[in-house]
Amino acid sequence: MKNIRIEVPALTENIRMIESFIDNAREQFLLDDDIYGNIMIAVTEAVNNAIKHGSNNDTSKNVLLTLSMEETTIKFRVEDQGNGFNYENLPDPTSPENLEKPGGRGIFLMKHLSDEVDFKEGGRVVELSFYMNA
Repeated sequence: MKNIRIEVPALTENIRMIESFIDNAREQFLLDDDIYGNIMIAVTEAVNNAIKHGSNNDTSKNVLLTLSMEETTIKFRVEDQGNGFNYENLPDPTSPENLEKPGGRGIFLMKHLSDEVDFKEGGRVVELSFYMNA
């Protein structure tokens, strides 16, 4: 199993570093376009949530992204230093009263683009798994 990590201060501009990290993973693990696109959207969304909601844009806090490769699964773990959140009780972004709201789609997107989404440590950690075509 191979682990690669990047830790960035909780600053929205650091999403660019996360995108480069994912681009490097694409080359290193020869990811096809479909899985690469899903990873790019889901992982940057997870990191964005960690920066905005988990860390409240507090640049003294860091967001840690770890990539691990296990046989036919590529897994991304996003950790923040915030207080976590109640991931069991999220508003549905597709319900009529939420359609016009500007936010609230991140986790919905993550769940639809990833093969598996696991929240851990009270919502401070999210793991996104993507199955490679075996």
